[in-house]
Amino acid sequence: MKTMKTILVVAALAIAGSVSAQTKWKLDKSHSNVRFTVTHMTVSEVEGTFKIWDGTVENTKADFSDAKISFTIDVNSINTENENRDKHLKSDDFFNAEKFPAIKFESTSMQPLGNNKYKLNGNLTMRDITKPVTFDVTYGGTITGQRGTKVGFKAVTTVDRLAYGLKWDRATEAGGLVVGKDVELSIKVEM
Repeated sequence: MKTMKTILVVAALAIAGSVSAQTKWKLDKSHSNVRFTVTHMTVSEVEGTFKIWDGTVENTKADFSDAKISFTIDVNSINTENENRDKHLKSDDFFNAEKFPAIKFESTSMQPLGNNKYKLNGNLTMRDITKPVTFDVTYGGTITGQRGTKVGFKAVTTVDRLAYGLKWDRATEAGGLVVGKDVELSIKVEM
């Protein structure tokens, strides 16, 4: 009887530990990316990536509703497949990568909406200007295999670059901006 009681206590502790155990996910950089898209000349879009970045996700609840998420992007790693444009983006007209080398995000909440959808709220900092942002998040799922447990997410938001001091602005002949003010930021992660 004492042995059975001990087994039940150990099992209960193991279950309680797995429910409340904190999980810190490690970013799989070879299967993750940060991309942005902005309107150019009012008629097309330019896309780019940041090649160097890192982030963490920590949670205790299986549904990720308590997830704490942070990431940092190295501005100097910007890549639009055009060396002159990348140099301009690193200048004081846009990011001023020399003075402000990082873009940072810290979450404040992760709200489940159902059907693998979430609202991720947090603070985004560029050029030492911090503003609240909300990402629309899609949870791709969780899988366990030979390489351990993997989880995937896609997060998308749109930010007003002018609100962050990325100020370069020139009007087209038709009156719109050469570079749009709204930038879509898309982050796809596997951890």
